[in-house]
Amino acid sequence: MTYDLAVWEGPRPESDESAAICFAQLLDRPESDPHATADPTPAIRAYVDALLARWPDITEDAGEDSPWADGPLIGNASGSSIHFSLVWSAAEEASEFAARLAHDHGLVCYDPQREALRPPPARASTRPTRRSWFRRNP
Repeated sequence: MTYDLAVWEGPRPESDESAAICFAQLLDRPESDPHATADPTPAIRAYVDALLARWPDITEDAGEDSPWADGPLIGNASGSSIHFSLVWSAAEEASEFAARLAHDHGLVCYDPQREALRPPPARASTRPTRRSWFRRNP
């Protein structure tokens, strides 16, 4: 059993539902579409390189403890997107890292298992601002 994530370039969808539509469109691209079989873009390649800096590719000798379910990891990338799988036993830690890293790289991360964007959008704080307990007299 594996845990999947999809990461792509572009504006962040406004909702999980919109992201699900984008994800479905990525999966449904015909092989004749040049974006479906293109070399990874520099942004996607940099993202994969950063993932592999944390955990090695399973195709390497040091990759036996890697969370990636297949390799080479870059082989899951095509054009401006990557759809990759994690081993279930490492999915929690690795998916959290991968989602945070995608955000840091300005990429969109969608989790098909949760049918949700990751990380979730930041919410505005509703807590009042903190004020000092006393005032100083001038």
